[in-house]
Amino acid sequence: MKSRETELLLIDLFFDLCILNLTILVTGWLSPFVSLWNYRDMAIYLLVANLACLLSYLFYSKKNLFLRDGFRSRFNRITIRTIIFLLISGLIGFLLMPKGYLRSFLIEFTIVFYASKLIFYWGQYHLMLLSRQKDFRTNRAIILGTNDTCRHLRKLIDNNPLLGYKFVGYVNDKITDDQEVLGYPDELACLIDKYKVQMVFVTLSLFGESESGKEYLRICTKKGIRMRFIPENQRWFKSRINSESVECMEVVNPQEIPLDNVYARFFKRLFDILFSLLLIVGIFSWLFPILAVAIKLSSQGPVFFVQKRTGINNKIFNCLKFRSMKVNDQADTKQASCKDKRITCIGKFLRCSNLDELPQFLNVFLGQMSVSGPRPHMLKHTDQYIQLIDQYMVRHYVKPGITGWAQVNGYRGETDELWKMEQRVKYDIEYLENWNFWWDIKIIFRTLVNKKAFCNAA
Repeated sequence: MKSRETELLLIDLFFDLCILNLTILVTGWLSPFVSLWNYRDMAIYLLVANLACLLSYLFYSKKNLFLRDGFRSRFNRITIRTIIFLLISGLIGFLLMPKGYLRSFLIEFTIVFYASKLIFYWGQYHLMLLSRQKDFRTNRAIILGTNDTCRHLRKLIDNNPLLGYKFVGYVNDKITDDQEVLGYPDELACLIDKYKVQMVFVTLSLFGESESGKEYLRICTKKGIRMRFIPENQRWFKSRINSESVECMEVVNPQEIPLDNVYARFFKRLFDILFSLLLIVGIFSWLFPILAVAIKLSSQGPVFFVQKRTGINNKIFNCLKFRSMKVNDQADTKQASCKDKRITCIGKFLRCSNLDELPQFLNVFLGQMSVSGPRPHMLKHTDQYIQLIDQYMVRHYVKPGITGWAQVNGYRGETDELWKMEQRVKYDIEYLENWNFWWDIKIIFRTLVNKKAFCNAA
């Protein structure tokens, strides 16, 4: 699988190219020696600069990719890469560029490029630190062990907020006065609940701790928590099985699914944004006022029904729907049934046409849901079925969907019997273990041709 370095490298390269092209255009607009409207010359400058930027990443790619000393490491890397960029672009300009190519303009936009990168990455770094402090889009992580490997991993997490982890504490089997040690390994299940953990890093020696590792994996799978093994003996372990690397450390993913791949997540998210935006602008924008008036006339209460549901990594979010029932005290505890007296007249139409689910495209656009994926359930169901179905929480390894593989296969609506939820979970796990982009397209197509494919009673 692709390593975490590759993901971060592509993110940095994308930002650098955006900053570079913007600074060239701004510098060209402000410079008295170059005309922004001389399209031929500007195209040459842009071509040379973008080529030099790509080559600078080729020659100086993964060195010091992870920050060791906070923003100081980032500053050093930006400085070195900018010098390489200047040398490459200067060499290209000297050898290949036509007469009239201004080397001075190269110096000008390189200086602006360098300053802009420092400002941008400084802001990004501190914004991510603030997000981590607020637990916004951050996975809370604990580390089993307190050896040198664990300390090194903790330092990487602290210095690299872009990784998306917030260090919560250590778990250790030895008695210690260290306040960062939260408890013992046999308390792992309780510690996960107590500290709302979403990621567990486990350091194991290559020999002798397989049974412990299996037990930790069982607990994390039961809780729907992601886990990574970090072998202490890195030299013995490298390249033995599929792994991802964090700086110089090999990190093994025993729960690997297709959507752990950065490219898969990127294309799925891009599709979600474009598809939801199309629906919001093309349908929701004009249909909303019509349905809002109808809902308000049918019964007293708000237009939207907002319910807290369990999302990716067990994080709770507010799921939106058009209100199809009278306001009642059982909305968060009792599922709707076919002849439910709480459903209003307009509510019957909304549920039969699946229009009650339309506001969830706002959840998709905001990144809380996906167009296709396991349906999100009310919190009561999460608490109930985690005790009854072993792999129930595995569904939360991916974003919940407006429609899903279970729904298009007929498992939708009220789950008044345990076997119905077991079948849902079975199809959801099949989806997340074998996901591909065309599977999402297939689910959407089957949803559109099957009027009952949405889970209106969920």
